[in-house]
Amino acid sequence: MKVMLLKDVYKLGRAGDVKKVADGYARNYLLPQGLAVLATPGALKQSDRIGTAATAQRARLNEELGTLAESLNGLKVSFPAKAGETGKLYGSVTTGMISEAVQKATGAVLDKRQIDAQPIKVLGVHVARVRLTMDLVPEVTVLVYREGEAPESAYEIEKAAAQRAEAFAELQQDLEAEEKEETDESEPAGEEA
Repeated sequence: MKVMLLKDVYKLGRAGDVKKVADGYARNYLLPQGLAVLATPGALKQSDRIGTAATAQRARLNEELGTLAESLNGLKVSFPAKAGETGKLYGSVTTGMISEAVQKATGAVLDKRQIDAQPIKVLGVHVARVRLTMDLVPEVTVLVYREGEAPESAYEIEKAAAQRAEAFAELQQDLEAEEKEETDESEPAGEEA
């Protein structure tokens, strides 16, 4: 089904765009929420007007939310959590918990749906993106550390994981080099026979 967007829709498009979407998505979400209309010839004539009005509104919103984005960008929130020996949490850190922590730190009220992150289920340092507008997406650093330890322990976990990944990459390169040597040695022997 072809629809014309009346408002910016995350991961779909900007106001005034004509998009082809699934029938159910249009019928059950976009049309009832007032985010889009059917792409009829009459509606298409208005797409330029809608697009310019949306651009002006987007610029105004970006200006208003710019200071909030600056305060959120680089913000660090930390969560003590119970975890097993392997670093997996007993539970998870959700977007709702992150929005509450951001609200306590900055006073900015965010909806949990504005935070782009999967539930965090391991100790360490994670990044959550906050969708203020389509153009303003600051990143918040989320520290998840074991209860009873210092928050800096999350950075140590990340360093250890990076070292393990580096060692694994070196081993993989060594194995590939050995396999290449073995194939190079076996090819001339096969040609002589």
